[in-house]
Amino acid sequence: MVGVLVTCCVTLAGCNKGGSGNVTEASGASASSAPVASGVGASDTLAASGAQASGTLGTIVKTQLPGEAAETLRLIKAGGPFPFGEDGVLFRNSAGLLPQHPRGYYHAYTVRTPGATDRGLRRVVCGGPRKQTRDCYYTDNYYASFKRIAE
Repeated sequence: MVGVLVTCCVTLAGCNKGGSGNVTEASGASASSAPVASGVGASDTLAASGAQASGTLGTIVKTQLPGEAAETLRLIKAGGPFPFGEDGVLFRNSAGLLPQHPRGYYHAYTVRTPGATDRGLRRVVCGGPRKQTRDCYYTDNYYASFKRIAE
């Protein structure tokens, strides 16, 4: 399990430790894209990592979100200003965990993590026109799984 997470972290530009430098797109990669040990099935790896199978989205209502996520949604509606330069970058959904849409539909935003010295693992990903939050998703594990944010 630790090997899978370390491999995933290294693959995802060091888990954003120390900033992302030249990163202009959020990859949307998940633990399911990490190498799988011999004799271990992909579904075993997903279950062990807490990642979701494609097409299975949970739901979370706005009142259940951490306060920092509610603040991120407020900033999205206002059009910023956002606390990190990487906020609002294209999210490619390359792992296919979110509903399929044309490239450019999704954008990723940081959800502050109290006590973190970097951007942390929490994000809100919203689809559609900027400044709208009708099609948004929350992740607290750096894109390994998502919950659709319901009104």
